[in-house]
Amino acid sequence: MVKRQEGVVLEVSEKMAKVKTSRHNNCESCGACPGNSALVLDAKNPLGALPGQRVEFEIREAGMLKAAFIVFVLPLLAAFIGGTSGGWLAAHAGYDAQLPEIIGGVMSFGLAVMYIKYVDVSIRSDARMQPIITRIYN
Repeated sequence: MVKRQEGVVLEVSEKMAKVKTSRHNNCESCGACPGNSALVLDAKNPLGALPGQRVEFEIREAGMLKAAFIVFVLPLLAAFIGGTSGGWLAAHAGYDAQLPEIIGGVMSFGLAVMYIKYVDVSIRSDARMQPIITRIYN
């Protein structure tokens, strides 16, 4: 699914443009980005938009949902599974389960954060996931 939004080009470099756009309703409740009313993002600029021009760009929503799951849900699942596994292993080895649960949860959470960093780099380099300018209004 593709989402279309409008914005204003702030600056252009090579075949990319920094586009300032207003947040949509989903963004307002998240709070992950700085500022209350605007969001600046990098978009592919195949049409050659210039600074100051109002443009329309497309974003693939399927990728956004996957990214949101990875960022918000995966660390919680990893911490839970790591803590549970640490407790289970300690109980079967005859040790007190509290410290291995904490260690397992923290280690799993750390691994999930490292995975998120890896996914972030791969998504940024994936041309299919980047916003693309599709129309210039003025």
